[in-house]
Amino acid sequence: MKSLKALVRVSSFALLFGAASMASAVSIIPEGPFTTEAGTIVVTSPSSFGAPITCGVTFGGNVSAGVATITSATLTGGGLCNLQKMKNVPCPGWVLTATSYNASTGIGSGTVSNVGWTVAFPSSNCGPGTLNGEWNQATRTLTGKNQPLSGNCAVQSLTVKVPSLSVAP
Repeated sequence: MKSLKALVRVSSFALLFGAASMASAVSIIPEGPFTTEAGTIVVTSPSSFGAPITCGVTFGGNVSAGVATITSATLTGGGLCNLQKMKNVPCPGWVLTATSYNASTGIGSGTVSNVGWTVAFPSSNCGPGTLNGEWNQATRTLTGKNQPLSGNCAVQSLTVKVPSLSVAP
């Protein structure tokens, strides 16, 4: 009898916790393909001897079940920008997940996982890792700052505008 009561208590707690988690869930919308406008990414790596390298960047991908998967990335800017090869693009992709959204401010947060890149010469192997970011609903802009990755690398800043996407509570 005691074990049945304990099971009921644990099940009730799990049900309440699950309902609370679902109530705070946010999604990226609409479903389907997307592309970003040209943005910028500033990275450091052993290949740049720790100096920041600013590249233009454009992403493309698909939204499914409220999660965006980045399956294409184009870097511009010459120099080390042309020598970098993105890890996990196109497969399995960089995965953008919305984690919160405040409708009164229009600001949300999220993560981008599987982020990484390599440079053949001088050699660098950065990531993969997860970046934290901020979403501005009014400008449809995703930003991230000061995100370290394995391999003695970092994303100092990332700014891309995605006019076709929104975040919904």
